Amino acid sequence: MLQLSLNNDSSLPLVDQIVSGIRTHIDDRMLRAGMRLPPIRGFAEQHDISRFTVVEAYDRLVALGYVTSRRGSGFYVSSRSEAPNIEVRSGELERAFDNAGVMYQSLEDSADRLKVGVGWLPPEWMDAEGVRRNLRALSRRADLHPTSYGTALGYRPLREQLRTKLGDFGIAAQPDQILLTHGATQALDIIARSMIQPGDCVFVDDPGYWNLFANLRLYGANLIGVPRNANGPDPDAMEALLQEYRPKAFFTNSVLHNPTSGNLSPANAFRVLQLAEKHDFLIIEDDAYGDFHPGSTTRLAQLDQLNRVIYVGSFAKTLSADLRVGFLACNPDLRARLTDVKIVSAIANSEFAERMVYLMLTEGHYRKLIERVQGRLSEATDKTLHMLEKKGLKPQGEPKGGMFVWAEVPGIDDATRLASDASTQGIMMAPGSIFRPQQQPSPFLRFNVAYAQDKRLERYLGEAMPRFL
Repeated sequence: MLQLSLNNDSSLPLVDQIVSGIRTHIDDRMLRAGMRLPPIRGFAEQHDISRFTVVEAYDRLVALGYVTSRRGSGFYVSSRSEAPNIEVRSGELERAFDNAGVMYQSLEDSADRLKVGVGWLPPEWMDAEGVRRNLRALSRRADLHPTSYGTALGYRPLREQLRTKLGDFGIAAQPDQILLTHGATQALDIIARSMIQPGDCVFVDDPGYWNLFANLRLYGANLIGVPRNANGPDPDAMEALLQEYRPKAFFTNSVLHNPTSGNLSPANAFRVLQLAEKHDFLIIEDDAYGDFHPGSTTRLAQLDQLNRVIYVGSFAKTLSADLRVGFLACNPDLRARLTDVKIVSAIANSEFAERMVYLMLTEGHYRKLIERVQGRLSEATDKTLHMLEKKGLKPQGEPKGGMFVWAEVPGIDDATRLASDASTQGIMMAPGSIFRPQQQPSPFLRFNVAYAQDKRLERYLGEAMPRFL
């Protein structure tokens, strides 16, 4: 039975009183896993408060991992199983910029340029007002230290929140196994700095994340592409490559793969992990787009439990590219080693940005934001697939979420020619060659569905495709 006493005259907002009261009931086991919270309308009428106040409080409890929402049924107390306690010990050229021009174009401040090849959402799709609201709230806090360095591992409450987030994915991690970074890019850079020497062999997805390829080449890595199919990395191809090469690591996307939007199957995941164990290499799983997946899916870190998988995440794609907050999670020994590299190369990251992300995650609106974006992406994907097929391109499969469509230009060996022609018309595309480890020719293009609805793209393809077919 939930019995709360709310005080309208208190300096503590009603939402905070409800959240604190229910958390105490759960922590004290007065409310147990599986028990249903009072319906929103009934709770509001009982305490003579707004239903919106109750909705916000329940949403915060969901974000904090105390409560789960069941569509059409209500809100229920979560089963909050603890991650196992793990002893955490303290820490003890060739050209790299072949693709830099593509990133330069992506970041260029040009309102009249259609950037259908970028890897992020349009700013208007994101919660700019939520960022401003939390910016104002954070700036008023007396415990804010805007002129000080952050801590080596990063803001602890955010790392504790990430423990809950990873737990929802089935990944058990203590806060001290989590290192906050300046976006996923810095996380990947720290890993590369730590483990790669010139000439080392590294396996990567083919096709895969081109900016990662450029960064790995900066450290002198020998990149070997593992062919990617609809179910993820091809384990048979990987096994054949392992007869010839001894990689230090394998960098991959499991969920909403960049650029194909494919997802890893359980069977392929088990095979890849078996090969990693047999041939003794680490796996770096970049999950920057994972929150856009509308359901449950397979992650290597879930199956491996951070034994030889380093898991990388980011909020740059979902909350704010400008805040640049990411993280990595791994076993304690690796975390200590990677923290040393972060301290030497960057000292610390912005605690202000980390606290901003923490507020946005725990205020209860993040889940609704993600659901809203997932819906928009699904609608945009359907329209993009139809438009591309009508113009003569061949999309590879139907994405089950995410922002990318990977489409073939039939009859040509290299789509770079089409992308170059589009550039002269003010349309920035992403040709398949930049997503290959050695920039080999490719007949594919990556389309960002959030930008592909612009009629300029449809008009251009209608005019250009007959010339290239």
